[in-house]
Amino acid sequence: LSSPARPRAGWDECVFAGRGREARLGERLYGSMAGAEAMGDEGGKRKEIYSYHAPWLIYGMNWSVRADKRFRLAIGSFEEEYTNTVRIVQLDQEKQCFVETGEFDHPYPTTKIMWLPDQQCQQSDLLATTGDYLRLWHVSENGSPRLECLLNNNKNTEFCSPLTSFDWNESDPSMIGTSSIDTTCTIWDITKRVPKTQLIAHDKEVYDIAFAAGVHVFASVGADGSIRMFDLRSLEHSTIVYESSETTQGVIAPLIRLAWNKQDPNYLATVTMDSSKMIILDIRVPSMPAAVLEGHTHCVNALSWAPHSSCHICTAADDSQALIWDLSQMPKPIEDPILAYRAEAEINQVQWSKSQPDWIAICFNKTLQILRV
Repeated sequence: LSSPARPRAGWDECVFAGRGREARLGERLYGSMAGAEAMGDEGGKRKEIYSYHAPWLIYGMNWSVRADKRFRLAIGSFEEEYTNTVRIVQLDQEKQCFVETGEFDHPYPTTKIMWLPDQQCQQSDLLATTGDYLRLWHVSENGSPRLECLLNNNKNTEFCSPLTSFDWNESDPSMIGTSSIDTTCTIWDITKRVPKTQLIAHDKEVYDIAFAAGVHVFASVGADGSIRMFDLRSLEHSTIVYESSETTQGVIAPLIRLAWNKQDPNYLATVTMDSSKMIILDIRVPSMPAAVLEGHTHCVNALSWAPHSSCHICTAADDSQALIWDLSQMPKPIEDPILAYRAEAEINQVQWSKSQPDWIAICFNKTLQILRV
């Protein structure tokens, strides 16, 4: 790693031996955004890292996408007790710090948090969470959140199968897909508050779900080590896009995270449990990875595609690093990231802001940081 110029937000530039490509990501991705808003000028210097310190370990985290709620995020606690917390924070650009705008108690830690994908502010200000159930929360004009509804598809039993993750369909925001340890995925119509369909997606627990660009196609990953792709128009069969070849004591290693490239829906990214590698897949060439990214030294915990670039992705891991990769040279091997940021501890969450794509959020220990790229 080296830093030939002052790196933004503490990012180190990774020099490509023999390639001479040392351009900054911000210049490569957003060179046309010269007129973008300059934030936090202090003596002519733009502040490029903002931190928020919570009283508990942070796990769930998501950027709001609404145009009228810039720099707003929701974070969820990870405490080994029944009552946990979701807190809404927003950057006060005058005070140059995060302020708390609302919070609510949440049963068990949130496995995922997402804001309604409504950039144009045409719908209610909604937040969704998963844990024991899928819940929707309404955030009022004054920032106060309240429970809108609890969605439960297991009405015949007092027991519930915990939900591991979910995704909100950007093309049809009335649709949310959830994944569960009971091997199923459920697609909900949140307007009617009923399940559109529930299907057995894997042979073992399902750990993540992601919609492709568009309404109908989604994929899931699970403890059986496979990525399976589904089309809501023909659910009688699915496509196995990839099966993990990594094993632990002779058992296929689970796939735990999945992210779909919304700019180029041919590409998926996935992470194997306890692996320092990230796998990029081209669904047109199933089973064989299009690239394997090996820049981390400890297990990868999270990944996030750039929302406005089809060839950039950010990964975060237990080595305390967030790495940004340029995939434009595929199918040539991708040997090094182009930018690296080292946090103070293991990073368990990373989110690239959709509405402000020159900002990335990470979580480590009790700290939320947003970083300008």
